[in-house]
Amino acid sequence: MGKELEVWRPFGELSPLRDFERVRRDMDRLWNSFFEGGLRRRGEEPGEWFPSLDVSETKNNIVIKTEVPGLDPKDIDISLNEGVLTIKGEKKQEKEEKEENYYLIERSFGSFSRSIRLPGDVQGDKISASCKNGVLKVTLPKSEEAKKKEIKIKVD
Repeated sequence: MGKELEVWRPFGELSPLRDFERVRRDMDRLWNSFFEGGLRRRGEEPGEWFPSLDVSETKNNIVIKTEVPGLDPKDIDISLNEGVLTIKGEKKQEKEEKEENYYLIERSFGSFSRSIRLPGDVQGDKISASCKNGVLKVTLPKSEEAKKKEIKIKVD
């Protein structure tokens, strides 16, 4: 006994109102999950998170900024290996409030690791990092060879 093949028509059997509401609810759920902490990547652990990165380049430096709100700078590790900068950290945050009529404790835990392949050679011994208002700024001075790769275009 064999099964018959059936043509799949994903939108062919939608009744106008009932199925539209189901699609709307699914889209609402998708957007809500996005704004509540982002969509999970396949294989991602529940305690992991991925802070946003900004990478910019000036004549002399490569500058990387990442948002690390609530993190203590001593809980962040920065390493450079074969042209790849890695920023790792772990969030351990607990907030406790006690008032006469209520008691509240909020905890937030999780680790992250972000790696960025740098666009050129940098002077590894002169890298600096600072953290202000929840933003980590890593400044990587370019090597002299990387600075010399600039090519001027003559305009006629």
